[in-house]
Amino acid sequence: MDGMQRGASRAAGAFEPLAFIQQPHTGLRIVSWLFSLVIFGCIANEGYINRPDEVEQFCIFNRNQNACNYAVSMGSLAFLCCMAFLALDAYFPQISSVKERKKAVLADVGTSAFWSFVWFVGFCFLANQWQVAKPEDNPLRSGADAARAAITFSFFSIFTWVCSCSVLMISGVLACVSGSSYTGLSGETQTSVF
Repeated sequence: MDGMQRGASRAAGAFEPLAFIQQPHTGLRIVSWLFSLVIFGCIANEGYINRPDEVEQFCIFNRNQNACNYAVSMGSLAFLCCMAFLALDAYFPQISSVKERKKAVLADVGTSAFWSFVWFVGFCFLANQWQVAKPEDNPLRSGADAARAAITFSFFSIFTWVCSCSVLMISGVLACVSGSSYTGLSGETQTSVF
């Protein structure tokens, strides 16, 4: 029996960048990463405005600081989360333990579901605050495009995270249905990730 066949068929193999980029969940994760960067950038750069007669800056979303704080914090946390899971996706083929692979996939599915919910709440919150914002709070109309971009990319982020969760769940179900298995070091047959 080959000593390298422990857990995954290509465990401890060389990293293949082309195969990594071609995976659907990697593409979705990169798109989610870009969306979170756009949301964070829009609010951090143009999300705070002031009237010509005021010195203090307020959030463009109905002067509600919580709306801007939510968007900035969720955008930056989603950015970091995407980076962490991109690193995990790159490292995933080297994980040889079935239990560790299962933990990684379940953490990925749970995180994707969590971020889908977070961006749904964020979209609803930002859209509501933008809808009730008073025109006299922003007489120069500065930052309006950035606010609309943050709302739009919050909406699109819902779908990228839902699709990421769905792709991972479907691949797990297909692995279970197909009965893909391997023979571990003990000689007993074990199923794949799920």
